[in-house]
Amino acid sequence: MAPFPGKIAVMGGGSWATALAKLLLADNKEIYWYMRRPDRIADFKALGRNPVYLSDVKFDIDRIYFSSDINEICTIADTLLLAMPSPYIKEHLKKIIVDISGKNLVTAVKGIVPDDNLIVTEYMHKVYGTNLENSIVIGGPCHAEEVALERLSYLTIGCNNIEMASTFADHIKGRNLRTILSTDVTGIEYAAVLKNVYAIAAGVVHGMKNGDNFLANLVSNSIREMRKFVDVVAPHDKRDICDSVYLGDLLVTSYSRFSRNHNFGSMIGKGYSVKAAMMEMEMVAEGYYGTKCIHDINERYGVDMPILNNMFDILYNRLPARVGIERIADSFM
Repeated sequence: MAPFPGKIAVMGGGSWATALAKLLLADNKEIYWYMRRPDRIADFKALGRNPVYLSDVKFDIDRIYFSSDINEICTIADTLLLAMPSPYIKEHLKKIIVDISGKNLVTAVKGIVPDDNLIVTEYMHKVYGTNLENSIVIGGPCHAEEVALERLSYLTIGCNNIEMASTFADHIKGRNLRTILSTDVTGIEYAAVLKNVYAIAAGVVHGMKNGDNFLANLVSNSIREMRKFVDVVAPHDKRDICDSVYLGDLLVTSYSRFSRNHNFGSMIGKGYSVKAAMMEMEMVAEGYYGTKCIHDINERYGVDMPILNNMFDILYNRLPARVGIERIADSFM
């Protein structure tokens, strides 16, 4: 294994990657940063900020080594922090031709790898040989906008090696950023996918103007459904579904105006087709892809998941949103 954390590279150029880079620079002399587009890097260097995402956040450019060559960054860095939208992660990573099996992996991807239907740590282990026991995940209620603005936030750092989790936590803690340690790596990753699915449902309810009373029932039943699924797929004797990395992340994604998944669902609830809502979105609603992935995975496990199943029918089988939400409501009886 490479020294930990050693040289840290942020992989991705979106809002979450930008917020995490800001955190890392508070405690590290320099970071490495892979962005796919050279023109974005040039603009970043000229402006001193990300030209597209969180563009109000200023950076000390002299402390960042940028590159659009993913193999250069993977060769230099000891720790790779993945912060790419899950639907595009294979497109980015397929360019890697160097051996990264000995690198430290940190994933901040709150999604699942489409087609393969694997959480990111499992995908990276299967395809690139990274060490599952030392892989780290970042989870919890943490909208990039608020983290970048240094509003009080709590991130959960999950790793089977709790000492590694603690060490990495020390590298991102800030004045208004607290960290919580966990060994529930798989549960955190699956919960991060599911909360996006339920946030789309919450958005649909909001768009249909069904009211706060029903929305509260939807969210409370969503956390029950999440618990049933993760307890079957990823058993863990120390998991408390009310912890912020599960319930807290579900709440903020379901209610916040920063939530892409909520906003996507709201458009569907207002009458947009799924295709039209996707075209309207400026950023990726990962819950759309996560819905199908979890639905496919659950065909193996058979967990009773009426919210997930009806959202799958709304998003993929053209079930009218009104009918799907009525079916979900009936399942609460």
